[in-house]
Amino acid sequence: MSLPPTLTIEHNARRRIAIRLLPFLWLLYVVAFLDRVNVAYAALEMSHDLRFSDQVFGLGAGIFFIGYVLLEIPGALIVERWGARRWITRIMITWGIITVFVGFVHTPRQFYIVRFLLGAAEAGFFPGIIVYLTHWFSGRDLAKAVASFMAAQPLSNFVGSPLAGRILRIHWYGLEGWRWLFILEGIPAVILGVITFFYLTDRPSQAHWLPQNEREWITRELNSERERRAAMGSYSIRQALLQRRVVLLTLIYFLGSTGVYGFTIWFPTILKRASGLATGTITLLVAIPYLAALTAILLVSWHSDRVQERRWHAAGPLFIGAAALFLAIGSSSHLWTQLGFFSIFAACIYGYQPSFWSLPTITLGEYAAAASIGLINAIGNLGGFVGPFMLGYLVTRTGSFTSGLAMLLASLVLAGILVLRLRGSRRLST
Repeated sequence: MSLPPTLTIEHNARRRIAIRLLPFLWLLYVVAFLDRVNVAYAALEMSHDLRFSDQVFGLGAGIFFIGYVLLEIPGALIVERWGARRWITRIMITWGIITVFVGFVHTPRQFYIVRFLLGAAEAGFFPGIIVYLTHWFSGRDLAKAVASFMAAQPLSNFVGSPLAGRILRIHWYGLEGWRWLFILEGIPAVILGVITFFYLTDRPSQAHWLPQNEREWITRELNSERERRAAMGSYSIRQALLQRRVVLLTLIYFLGSTGVYGFTIWFPTILKRASGLATGTITLLVAIPYLAALTAILLVSWHSDRVQERRWHAAGPLFIGAAALFLAIGSSSHLWTQLGFFSIFAACIYGYQPSFWSLPTITLGEYAAAASIGLINAIGNLGGFVGPFMLGYLVTRTGSFTSGLAMLLASLVLAGILVLRLRGSRRLST
């Protein structure tokens, strides 16, 4: 039985747009996250070569998020006003060049500066992509499009870890392997930035790769959706800050990010010091928890959608992750047992995220959620500074990772408790 002409146009347009845009944007995010966390693998050699203390490394790794948060919201606004094609091109070329510069640092001050500039250069990329997707996908497809990015985070580490191991063995032209890690992983961002300028299309009305009837359909669909939202009025940042639910969601994401980035940045170093294994072996072992994380994201989000439940699918992984981290701390003398618990921990701290990003719509209502997500993401990402920095600080002060990991554990428990304090509401409280 054939579909009516209107439904055929709709089906073809949605399919064509998804195939054209989503794989390319997903690739960009994989490269972005790889450049964000490659410092974790460089640290296996970098800190020793440059005689950086754990506190210096933790501050340098975390300071990325200061520049990132400061410019994240302005970057998203620029995408809306200036157009995604040029702005994302600028972001990628700039962060690729700065990533290469990280490979030439010699002092703590230089390390801090380039990491801060790297965060500032990448700021606006993720929220800018989200804004860009709203120019192409209606509300019914937007959530699925955004969810496709979540798997890019653990996949970047799963692929990046063994790749880093190979690059760290390179010593071309007298430069250490960790320097080549930044140089070689910065170049793809520059290349993809140039491709972005020619590949992306800002608006459906400019998409010559869509047949005219499909361009007209998606344009009408999106214009109608914007008119419905405009009729609902505006929702300011000040109003968002006054909402108890927005504050709770921001705290949850802050605490979750503290755990995610504290673990991601320090895990290769933790494993190397605990085992004494060679760097190449460590980079292979580090990939195991991220394979578990990738699996968890897919399974938890699938089950959450199937049973239409969000709070426990976000809080549950946080509590289980905290328990796994507690057991990992207690099994530090048994490498394989500890690696197993760390794998469960990684699966949980990544697996809670898809369900978490469904909570704003459930607890605030769709329009308030759309206005608040950028704020939750921007402020919550400060956890990406706190986690790596506090872990490095506590290791320097105590000589052990135990207190730093205990801090991450406490963050996850508190985040889980706050998730359970949320209650569903379609009405915006005032």
